[in-house]
Amino acid sequence: MQYAQIVLPLNLKGSFTYKVPEELMSDIKTGMRVLVPFGGKKIYTGIVFELHDNAPENFSAKEVISILDDQPILPEEQIDFWNWLSDYYLCKLGEIYRFAFPSSLKLESETYLKLKPNTTVDFENLDVNEMYLIQALEVRQLINLTDIEAFIPKKDIIKTINSLIDLQYIEIDEKIAEKYKAKEVAYVKINDEVLGNQNLTEILVRLNRSSKQKDLFLAILEKQTEHPEVPIRKAELFEDGYFGSSHFKGLAGKGLVEEYLMQKDRIESYEGEIEELEELTEQQKEAKNEIDEAFEEGKNVLLHGVTSSGKTHIYLEKIDECIQEGKNVLFLLPEISLTKQITQRLEKKYGRQLGFYHQKLTDFERVEVWRRIKHNDIKILIGTRNAMFLPYRNLGLIVVDEEHDSAYRPREASPNFNAKDAALVLGNMYGAGVILGSATPSVESYYNARKDKIKYVFLNERFGNVNLPEYELINFKEAQESKKVSGNFSLHLIDEIKKTLDEKNQAIVLHNRRGYANVIECESCGYVNYCSNCDVVMTYHKAANEMKCHYCGQRASKPRSCPKCQSEKLNERGVGVEQIHEEVSKLFPDHVVDRMDVDSMCKKFAYEKLYEKIEDGETDIVVGTQMISKGLDFDHIELVTIPKADSLLYVQDFRAEERAYQLITQVSGRAGRVSGKGRILIQTYNPDHSVFQLIKMNNPAKIYKYILTERQKFHYPPFTKLIMIELKHRKEDKVNRASQFLGSILRKYLPEECVLGPERAPIARLNNLYQFQIMLKLPRGKKYDEFKKMVLLSLNEFDEITAYQSIKKDVLVDF
Repeated sequence: MQYAQIVLPLNLKGSFTYKVPEELMSDIKTGMRVLVPFGGKKIYTGIVFELHDNAPENFSAKEVISILDDQPILPEEQIDFWNWLSDYYLCKLGEIYRFAFPSSLKLESETYLKLKPNTTVDFENLDVNEMYLIQALEVRQLINLTDIEAFIPKKDIIKTINSLIDLQYIEIDEKIAEKYKAKEVAYVKINDEVLGNQNLTEILVRLNRSSKQKDLFLAILEKQTEHPEVPIRKAELFEDGYFGSSHFKGLAGKGLVEEYLMQKDRIESYEGEIEELEELTEQQKEAKNEIDEAFEEGKNVLLHGVTSSGKTHIYLEKIDECIQEGKNVLFLLPEISLTKQITQRLEKKYGRQLGFYHQKLTDFERVEVWRRIKHNDIKILIGTRNAMFLPYRNLGLIVVDEEHDSAYRPREASPNFNAKDAALVLGNMYGAGVILGSATPSVESYYNARKDKIKYVFLNERFGNVNLPEYELINFKEAQESKKVSGNFSLHLIDEIKKTLDEKNQAIVLHNRRGYANVIECESCGYVNYCSNCDVVMTYHKAANEMKCHYCGQRASKPRSCPKCQSEKLNERGVGVEQIHEEVSKLFPDHVVDRMDVDSMCKKFAYEKLYEKIEDGETDIVVGTQMISKGLDFDHIELVTIPKADSLLYVQDFRAEERAYQLITQVSGRAGRVSGKGRILIQTYNPDHSVFQLIKMNNPAKIYKYILTERQKFHYPPFTKLIMIELKHRKEDKVNRASQFLGSILRKYLPEECVLGPERAPIARLNNLYQFQIMLKLPRGKKYDEFKKMVLLSLNEFDEITAYQSIKKDVLVDF
């Protein structure tokens, strides 16, 4: 007897054992999708992860109902990758399945059944439920599980279906069960018989009564004659409004033209000119040679290149080599929408060989990309973290651009994993080389490179010998004391912006805080608007004239008076990017000042429109959050200003200094990319702060040394490994008790100094869930592996407590 370990798209641990029916044994393979029963009546699409002969000891395994694929949809490398993710990040295989697969590839209880064709049913040998189902199918042809509940008891549904499938009376209707449907587009052509008719004059005479039918016929004939290899899309005939569908129907009724359907990708591919690669500079050639040597030695690479050093050119060279060798490339980006220039470059070079995969695609679009990858139609895939799970056949190169970006590890993501680190493992499983690229690598990546775990390649020159930007620190405290300020800007900073604009150049103003004011406070009683769902103050957004919670999304009107004491003396406290934008607009009323943040860019094509305005010189100043540090490469941006730089440092996070350095350096890289005259003005109350002083020196090695020294002193990564366990529940006392209990279990297995907490999370209530945290600070190396087993043992022991099974538990490894 054969058994299969099946992974289901449910938030449950591990895989489930099913019996493989004899008639399926010769066809079933690992990586295939199968339909299986689960629970009382549910049917799910599972993935076969393992086939074996070991019967379960404590229960009788249910049978696999049906195989959905002719060939495995998931290659062995992906199965190994899923298992590694589950083991390393302590996440469930079902979580990974739900994240990895488009929903259209996961059939569930809406699966339809039908009678097998040419079947004669022997009703005498059927029980009552089986007869009911057969009779229902004779009347309705197709029926799903939800409908079956109306006439068969829930507990008997799966048994009845399995019995009738075994008797070969019914089968799964896969065409309807499969949610994905290919997109079909209407095309037109002249009828073949008409084309063979030499006397077209007679046909045209017949059309004289309808001049538009005649014109339409001639238009189709001309297109078809001049470019017989190019199909004529029906919709394009009606685009200018001259012809209507009635004119086409008239021609079709006369037998002169016909309509036909063709499948078409939902994702339009680039069909413009293909751009040749630029020749590498000497330094870029040296860097590429180092990468080649590293790959030959089986080592991955950290490509650390200052902003505008030409990392992309090296990527393109390596991609080109990989394609020439007949292999595929995965190009990972933190966010698709903010990387227009690099995607345009790749589109121009590789045209239809290029594909995209990210969360903004519709589910059907994702299925189309999935299938094109499976059939090897896409050679290069640009995508976000979910693009790692596609069924690559021959992956030869993975590029992780902007590897430091936090979007590779979203805090609330499920499953929670770091795509940058996972890419190194995925590359190893496929035998593909991996390049991590950044102007500001993460401290962990830099440390690993310096420890020779991966190859370190450094580009310290800008492309074209352009100078790096110069930094200037402005002491805002001194400016205030000497009354040389206007609002949030020193007069010196204002003068520098004015000078830049007078020279017909553009400027950037960075302020990484959304909204207009952090809080609206009553001057009389001190009341502030808290979110009703979260323990956070709501932010005032002046553009929308409303209060917003940036965590749960709740909105409320701006109060006209204090809800507590009815006073109308309400003050706006704190400064958001909207306020900075308003201030800059007033300081420079004769110039165009635009804003780039999540709120202003939420409309469709808003980012693209602003991008074009900047590129065309129609915008003079761009005020924005961290969005402006990503993917902007323009000729005339010469000045970057950061009026409230201190806000980047004073964050409750041990990575605050690292992230401040990364953001300042990244946004600084937008300036002087062509002229080499870029200037960065950092306005601060504390110009002597080590981070600001080290940034000013333009020496990455020194700032990494400073941060690593601080991390080692206080036992933070990369010198230790951190695991954060978050417990959440609607009842505060219950989650408090649960966290204390889990803490006691962990202390039973781990040294006392390794377990910190439990304690309330920095935001104690989020989305009406109270949150408690336990931080585990564990040593690296072999001890970590031992301690991690103890962590897993503790979590399993906690999960066995019935009273705490309603507690939501998130485990963040290497957070």
